[in-house]
Amino acid sequence: MTRWVILGLLLLLGLLQYRLWVGEGSLEELHALRAQIDAYRAELERLEARNLALAAEVENLRTGLQAIEDRARSELGMIQRGEVFLQVIEKTQPEAGQ
Repeated sequence: MTRWVILGLLLLLGLLQYRLWVGEGSLEELHALRAQIDAYRAELERLEARNLALAAEVENLRTGLQAIEDRARSELGMIQRGEVFLQVIEKTQPEAGQ
């Protein structure tokens, strides 16, 4: 009788050890989930910083005319009245052997 109890307890212990190391909710899975959480946190911090920068840019565009003028000049190539636009085109050097 005690042999069967001991055998049953050892079998139960083996089953629990298997689940701890290999089965669902194992230590390996726990470490993988923690690494995934760390990666998500890093991505979240990056996106929060990006959102703050975008919010600051939006606020600057709402309140300041200088920001709108700078963006129009750099992205759209616009100039103000009375300004002269000069485009400098550098002469390219011919490649050797041609």
